[in-house]
Amino acid sequence: MKQEATTALVPKLRFPEFRGAQGWTTRRLGDFLSESRLPGNKGNAARKITVKLWGKGVFEKNEAIQGSVNTQYYRRKAGQFIYSKLDFLNQAFGIIPDNLDQYESAVDLPCFDISYGLNPSFLLEYVKRKEFYARLGETADGSRKARRIHPDVFLSFPVSLPSTSEQQKIADCLSALDELIATQSQKVDALKTNKNGLMQRLFPREGETQPRLRFPEFQDAGEWAVTPLCKMAENLDSQRVPIASGKRTAGGIPYHGASGIVDYVEGYIFDEDLLCVSEDGANLVARTYPIAFPISGKTWVNNHAHVLRFESPCTQKFVEVYLNSIKLDDFITGMAQPKLNKAMLDRIPIPYTSIKEQHRIASCLSSLDALITAETQKLEALKTHKKGLMQQLFPAPGENEP
Repeated sequence: MKQEATTALVPKLRFPEFRGAQGWTTRRLGDFLSESRLPGNKGNAARKITVKLWGKGVFEKNEAIQGSVNTQYYRRKAGQFIYSKLDFLNQAFGIIPDNLDQYESAVDLPCFDISYGLNPSFLLEYVKRKEFYARLGETADGSRKARRIHPDVFLSFPVSLPSTSEQQKIADCLSALDELIATQSQKVDALKTNKNGLMQRLFPREGETQPRLRFPEFQDAGEWAVTPLCKMAENLDSQRVPIASGKRTAGGIPYHGASGIVDYVEGYIFDEDLLCVSEDGANLVARTYPIAFPISGKTWVNNHAHVLRFESPCTQKFVEVYLNSIKLDDFITGMAQPKLNKAMLDRIPIPYTSIKEQHRIASCLSSLDALITAETQKLEALKTHKKGLMQQLFPAPGENEP
């Protein structure tokens, strides 16, 4: 039996053709979704799918190890809604794409047929909102680390809906914005890939004395030399002062850690152009962020980043881009907590050439960095725009309620 509609809601922003329409009504997801359990193969033979976190979609699961013959999998159909019981709070939602029709998942990735009255694309955007998955997901059983949203619980969750035509309009609008975001993201990724490839050609490979690519004016400039990093820079680690988070006085001075600014404090310990290099943390291996980054002016640095002073700003930039272009596995110690200690940092061999060629390389890569930064800002602006738009296109929890 379907649950009766409740109080009508009105979002802050509506498309012109719907401004005079009736308010949204609240129903149960179970009024429109029904769990699908079409038996498929066992775990050793199933063509498996997985749902990526943070709304990244549904993909084929490639496993190096064969699955269990005792695990039952279920066939999924294109257009069905799927989510992860365990990662509900991590926005693991998706719609099965056409190319994964008849692929399979186990019961921890339940699937649902969607009936008339609920647009699949609208549903996906609706559940990806933090107002939905975080607020309702907190009601699930189990500890936060092992909290599962079972299908019966999921189907009991409320959903606020406008007419099917307004759902379609909202879905089309957000889908178009998603396409812009995806295109911009691909552009940023392409620029980063281009930069990485360029850096590998602008510096000599291990065991070689000349790079594969040189600017025309340096084609006959001869071989590069190699020296340990400690011969190129003065280490200022002894001047670092860590401050526990509870003892920091809020201010306007950047407080740097292993991967950049972590806070703003009162007072400073450095007031010049310097280069920081991550001393510890998973980023030394993952390289999600640059491990070498410049600081300038009044700053404070804790004991998670090495601090280096160079005689030439050009050499500093040259070393920065080089350190960010190479693997440092041979210099990193520790497994659970990777660490690049001072002794290992000092030993890193740095190939170098004349100041003029260093400047040319640094200038080229700096220009590329500026372009990447500009395009990344455009990407973030699009994401922010979508987030703000969704906050207005969907009624907030409790909005318009008596």
